[in-house]
Amino acid sequence: MKLLNLILAASAGILIAPTVTAADAQKFNPITDKDILEPSPNDWLMWRRTVDNQSFSPLKQVTTENVKSLQMKWSWALPDTGLQEMAPLVHDGVMYLGINRGIVQALDATTGDMLWEHRQALPEFKGGYQASQQDRQRNNIALYKDKVYLTTPDAKIVALDAKTGKVVWDVQAHDWEKGFSYTAGPLVINGKIFTGISGCSITGTAGGCFITAHDAETGKELWRLNTLSSDVDPAIDKTWGGLPRENRYGGSPWITGAYDAKRNMLYWGVGMPAPWSEQLRGSGDGSALYTNSTLAIDADTGAVKWYYQHLPRDDWDLDSPFERVLVNSEIAPKAADVKFLAKDVKPGQKYDVIVTVPGKYGTAFVLDRDTGKLLWARDTAYQNVIKGYTDDGHAITNDALIAKKLDDSPLICGGRGLGKLWMAGAYSPLNNTFYVPLSESCRTITPRPTEMREGEIIGMQSSGKSQYAPGEDSTGRIYAVDVKTGKITWVRKQKPIFSSSLLATAGGLVFGGDSAREFSAFDQKTGKTLWSIKLNTTIGGHPTTYSVNGKQYIAVPTGPNAQTAAAAAIDPELKKITEGGNSLFIFALP
Repeated sequence: MKLLNLILAASAGILIAPTVTAADAQKFNPITDKDILEPSPNDWLMWRRTVDNQSFSPLKQVTTENVKSLQMKWSWALPDTGLQEMAPLVHDGVMYLGINRGIVQALDATTGDMLWEHRQALPEFKGGYQASQQDRQRNNIALYKDKVYLTTPDAKIVALDAKTGKVVWDVQAHDWEKGFSYTAGPLVINGKIFTGISGCSITGTAGGCFITAHDAETGKELWRLNTLSSDVDPAIDKTWGGLPRENRYGGSPWITGAYDAKRNMLYWGVGMPAPWSEQLRGSGDGSALYTNSTLAIDADTGAVKWYYQHLPRDDWDLDSPFERVLVNSEIAPKAADVKFLAKDVKPGQKYDVIVTVPGKYGTAFVLDRDTGKLLWARDTAYQNVIKGYTDDGHAITNDALIAKKLDDSPLICGGRGLGKLWMAGAYSPLNNTFYVPLSESCRTITPRPTEMREGEIIGMQSSGKSQYAPGEDSTGRIYAVDVKTGKITWVRKQKPIFSSSLLATAGGLVFGGDSAREFSAFDQKTGKTLWSIKLNTTIGGHPTTYSVNGKQYIAVPTGPNAQTAAAAAIDPELKKITEGGNSLFIFALP
């Protein structure tokens, strides 16, 4: 009878969410700050599982020895809305899915039966680019206490009751009519919701982009950090070549940051300046702070304690907002191809560091968490935009590739169209290794003056067709980088791009998937494929793992990826994949 009622309601265009039973509600135990800092191995409470963004699970029921026996346990058809960048979360046997367009679903994590659904009412967006942001939400929910926190395409933060999905409160954090939006989700700890806004390269968003803190009980804003200016540091303004604040664009902090409880510090990445070419943005030869930087932020006040700029004077939309991963490690690089090593690193001493491949250009950086000092840096994929480092570790941009006039078309290697993107890496403490997915390619970039239209991006560049990097015949990559030595212990190269984030487990495995429908488990030590399966379409989002009643499950979303078209331009056979088909697949041992 319940099924019949649902069918009748659907035919009438009415959404009726399945009833949450008392038994379902009793499964949920409120999530404390201790739970956030030391989550149960069974749970996955935020996009990379822990506040350090490691994406490592201590579960080890599935191992290098038995992974070949993995079987599909259930699957779920998702609303077919845009790109697949979702991170499934799990607590007390309930799975929470943050889907594009502000849709949230709660499922039984062992069967896939839906418990409740929330659909956010959205406005009609004004331009094509702004409208497209609602179809690329990548990890838009977090769990804390008795709530699910959702960030929306129209720049709201919404608190949902985790048991029922009912709205507890919502706040309009930023002005969506100007072009601001949320694509990535929040980090919630110590009663605060920390978020970074997107859309800051859209006409109407000049003057700065923002990282904010909000009260987790009420949604009230507690502090706001402008990523393009600083009232307490006039030196920031000087780096914009005299360009007034109200004419600056870019600096989107559009990937969720990391949190260090010992220091009560946030570490957040900031994106590129806009328009993308110096010739058109008016910043002269200034470095345009805080674009392409890591910011160390006091979690109580929003004050910037230090910054490190990874790519000054970005002329090519190479961005640097991606995941910052917090690790404790010795630092003793031995690899000959490490591009920079700090002179005063002490052998045998462990450092609290940030490990990151922050930008599309694929360079790996290790920064001291206390000072922001660069300890070492190395390239992964081939890039030509960073030509070296000063003696004290500041990156030097290859200014020979910066367009000097409007018809200049330099060949840029390292990430326009293909390169590092939102697909996040994973760290394994088993061997102190960071595993990072990216693509390797080059293309010409040309400044292109265009009309500034409402709701549209103001990049003002055109680009040539993606092409292979020198000496290469494929684009897809996973690099395994030893944090202590800087050595690349293995690299997997293939034509299909790796279109999902990676997941590392205590079973010695790295899970990830590609644009050719292949979801695989790799040996952490060697990169050898130990198990794989072809699913319905491109592998996407952030694979996660959890345990219910003693059984470990692996979850992976599928659906379209933004880089597929660029990869297919090089290898047309890679386009033989049906777009759409957004789904979720769950695997476990027999």
